[in-house]
Amino acid sequence: MPAALNHAAAELNPTLHFNGWRDGLRYGLMGLPLAFVALPLYVILPNHYAREFGVSLATLGIVLLIARLFDAFIDPLLGRWSDRLFARSINAVLVFGAVAAVLLGIGFALLFFPPAQVQGRPSYLLAWVTVLLMLTYAAYSALSVAHQSWGAMLGGDEAQRSRIVAWREGFGLVGVLVASITPVALGLPVTVALFFVALGVGWLAWAGAVRPSPSPTFKTGSVWQPLQQPAFRRLLAVFMLNGIASAIPATLILFFVQDRLQAPKALEPAFLGSYFLCAALAIPLWLRVVKHIGLARTWLAGMTLSMAVFIFATQLGVGDTTGFIIVCALSGIALGTDLALPAALLAGVILDAGDRGRAEGAYFGWWNFATKLNLALAAGVALPLLAGFGYEPGVRTEGALQALTVAYCLLPCALKFCAATALYFLIIRPARSLALTQPLT
Repeated sequence: MPAALNHAAAELNPTLHFNGWRDGLRYGLMGLPLAFVALPLYVILPNHYAREFGVSLATLGIVLLIARLFDAFIDPLLGRWSDRLFARSINAVLVFGAVAAVLLGIGFALLFFPPAQVQGRPSYLLAWVTVLLMLTYAAYSALSVAHQSWGAMLGGDEAQRSRIVAWREGFGLVGVLVASITPVALGLPVTVALFFVALGVGWLAWAGAVRPSPSPTFKTGSVWQPLQQPAFRRLLAVFMLNGIASAIPATLILFFVQDRLQAPKALEPAFLGSYFLCAALAIPLWLRVVKHIGLARTWLAGMTLSMAVFIFATQLGVGDTTGFIIVCALSGIALGTDLALPAALLAGVILDAGDRGRAEGAYFGWWNFATKLNLALAAGVALPLLAGFGYEPGVRTEGALQALTVAYCLLPCALKFCAATALYFLIIRPARSLALTQPLT
């Protein structure tokens, strides 16, 4: 986008001041319940229905696949809807967010506690969980897209954009940590009650947050509009490659811990806790790096660290729990860049395209679609690959464990290397070339 148009866009939507912990708290707090709800829905719910209600894993898999595909494909449409609400008024967005939060809370509660009349009838129970999952996923996606769009509309330079995302993702990590402890320590009824409280507090904080200024020249565009921007397509390609690389270890970590390391089950929370805790603690440190080398190069540094860590992990064997704690901690530090920086880069792409204040929802709709597709692709690539090479849970032959190591450590490294290469050639190098050809001012 020419520099003159950049200045015009900036004047049309002036950058809002976002600074200090109060602004970060008000905007970012909604990230906690949004992250909190994901772990029970994706991890606990299948186990709950299998153990409590006797639903077969094969049937659950089909239900979850249908619901998750529905969730992924409605995200771009929800994004356009969000844009229209922002064009109407900020209060319309907050009302929409409140309705979505109520539906999310109700859906979450009813999923874990279906009525007795439904529990005793398998066909009714399957219909119940399918419909409730679709409702809950849709409410979650609607709330997420609106909240992400709000942050992107605040604009600012690279440092401000990264701070905005960091507050949201930092609270998100707190939500993941709380959600990993609460169901086991306090039980599902308390978990549901706590989620309702977190949603209410998050929405009240959001209602008092710094308010963006949607463009007065808003025009309804196509849901495909973001894909028409070359810069967005390039960033999305990097994001998807990197996302699949990160999702594969997340899918396989328990297999690696239980069969390759043969670690005690009691250590599993320590592995996951160190991963997410280090990610949260690393975000402020990465933001300092951004000030010196920029968003894209900082993200590249995080990718490089991740590759080095997983190459080291290939050397781990039975009983190497201390070494794996180090792997979890360092890969968690690298995760900090994946959480805080790509969305900040996306906000810059939206600004440069002249779409700030009018199309954030469409962009984040496709962004979330890619995130969910990454999770599906990770399972679709890693699990069949392992099965093809003879690995099954509990099988500890040399060939099976070697296949597990390749899938957990080396396959993500290869994909991460592709993502890093794409980041350099598609984003960093073109930006550097453009800067060298710009006239001095």
